Amino acid sequence: MSQGDRETGEPFKRLFFAVDCTPTQRRAIAQWRSELGMDNGRPVPSANFHLTLMFLGTAGTAQLPAILAAAAGVKVPGEPLTVELDRLEVWRRAKALVLAPSQTPVALRQLVYALQQALLPLGFAEAPREYRPHLTLFRDFHGPVPEALEAAQFSLRARHFTLFESRRGRYWPLAHWPLHRD
Repeated sequence: MSQGDRETGEPFKRLFFAVDCTPTQRRAIAQWRSELGMDNGRPVPSANFHLTLMFLGTAGTAQLPAILAAAAGVKVPGEPLTVELDRLEVWRRAKALVLAPSQTPVALRQLVYALQQALLPLGFAEAPREYRPHLTLFRDFHGPVPEALEAAQFSLRARHFTLFESRRGRYWPLAHWPLHRD
């Protein structure tokens, strides 16, 4: 949605698709992060930990039914998806400290591509760049990759993907779809 669309008065939402973390995963990652002893940057609230699949940005609420229908038709992997978050990286341009996988599972790339293709007819297109899965730990981060006492080894096992709304610094799930269909 463009700035001009906002001026029409149509209600809008900031939306993205993601693989959510379980409460247990959130606690483990937050504990590991606290052991880094960082005071550089702003820590992302553990309630917001997720692995973004596709950022839609601002969308008019009238588009929501079409977005939901498009997501429902996405070809899914057929089984739960596991992503090993085992690398700590600094993304300088984004000013972020992130957890990322050393290897991106093929099923994850296929899911992202299927989402992109499903949303393309609705006018949603990501910038043409390689998908880089990650979980953001800190924003406004400056400095080198910190030394961790214990290596990052988090298995993110997802049974569904979720459409989230970003509102006032919190992420609200709007709908989710299983990664396997019976």
